[in-house]
Amino acid sequence: MVFDLYGNDDCLELNNFYKKLLAEMPDLLFQFVIDSDNNYTFPLVSKSADEIFELSAADFKNDIKYIIYDRILPQDRDHFFQSLVAARKEIKPWEIEFRATLPKKGIRWFKISSKTESSANGNVIFYGHVSDITELKDKEEKLRISEERFQFALDASTVGIWDWDMVTNRVFYSSLSLKILELESTDVFDDPERWDKIVHPDDLPKYYSDIHEHFDNKIPFYENYHRVMTSSGNYKWILDRGKVIKRDENGKPLRVIGTHTDVSAQKEKELELIKTMKLYSDQNSRLLNFSHIVSHNLNTQAGNIKSILDFIDADVNKQTVAEMLEHLRTVSNDLNETISNLTQIVKTQSNINIAVVPLKLCEYVEKTISTIKGYDKQRNVTIINNVPKYLTINFNPAYMESVLLNFTTNAIKYAHPDRDPVITFDFAIEPEGFKSLKITDNGLGIDLKVYGDLLFGMYKTFHKHEEARGIGLYITRNQIEAMKGTVEVESEVGVGTSFKIVFNDM
Repeated sequence: MVFDLYGNDDCLELNNFYKKLLAEMPDLLFQFVIDSDNNYTFPLVSKSADEIFELSAADFKNDIKYIIYDRILPQDRDHFFQSLVAARKEIKPWEIEFRATLPKKGIRWFKISSKTESSANGNVIFYGHVSDITELKDKEEKLRISEERFQFALDASTVGIWDWDMVTNRVFYSSLSLKILELESTDVFDDPERWDKIVHPDDLPKYYSDIHEHFDNKIPFYENYHRVMTSSGNYKWILDRGKVIKRDENGKPLRVIGTHTDVSAQKEKELELIKTMKLYSDQNSRLLNFSHIVSHNLNTQAGNIKSILDFIDADVNKQTVAEMLEHLRTVSNDLNETISNLTQIVKTQSNINIAVVPLKLCEYVEKTISTIKGYDKQRNVTIINNVPKYLTINFNPAYMESVLLNFTTNAIKYAHPDRDPVITFDFAIEPEGFKSLKITDNGLGIDLKVYGDLLFGMYKTFHKHEEARGIGLYITRNQIEAMKGTVEVESEVGVGTSFKIVFNDM
């Protein structure tokens, strides 16, 4: 029996059931027969034919072949009928996607899916459905265009893309990411742990810190500069940015995407700039040293000369003139030597390598003692020199003068008001074999718990004094370190202070 939804009354009840059922089907359902004479008939066509293909049931009773042929887009006709002939000949399922131009809707995409059977009389019967897939095709086309645009953007960009699936612990790297890392596609890391192994060890703590800060939702994304080892074994600087785009119900990251940017050239320029700035800083430090030496050394000598002259003027009986004149000659000779040393410094300011010569440390301590005579005529200063006479130190002469004068005059300047200043110079050999000089006073002392970190800072003062400038200790440390030495301090408030210079002249 032929089941016809539109004209057969012999099975009315069954027909009504199928009419209701098929009315809910959005697709066009059909039974399609091709006889041995190549005639087309449609024993069954659902009512959705009118909605989907804009054809009535009556149209299917006519020679439908030509109606369908005319509606199929010319570009798709050959493919359509070739697939139909193949399915008929081989008695295989018929599936095809094609475009058709409808009177009202215009061009639409359709998909036919059907099974094929052959009958004893040589007819071939198709059972299937037709779906309107226009919206799906539009989405596919938009997606294709979007992917092409994205791929073009990737190819044109200087930024590599990565995508980390934290559920599977797999990472995708774009072609540019691989290029930046100098890797082949076969070398792609299969998990983040392998990536962590190529990050420079010095950069790992900050790298982990930035990532976890973002994972903990403290910052909207992370950004980190670090070095990675390429396949060539060299390190390359990259800017790594990342953002969590998917979390579970507890906020745990599930997926992270990010970028790699090669910033090696930028970092090289930054390092060059740092080197240049350090050079300028060193030059400024040397100039500052020189300025301090000039003001401190020469002012001390000039003050001594003035004090001697004032003493001579005040001596009515002129009994000590000869003694003072002798002392004046000593000061004058020291002043000439100081000027000579300063001239040497001037010559070396344009050179990174400051002149270093063997110096008898005991003699320079004695010179300092001689220089500070009259520095503070209000105080009875005792200076004890325990430095061996044979001892030599490789140092710059002007720097040595400046360092010893600064420590000595500071000890006098910040003497305890209840006692006369006592300054002791002691020599020692450190456990490492380095020579050291300790300068100890019984002055006011410094609270190292409060000022320890600031002690050698520029413009830092720790006692009220009209002559305090807060630059002496800064300059002194600078001079010692310029000679590759170090300076240490011990102090107790109300007891005194010890400065220890460790000379690196081995």
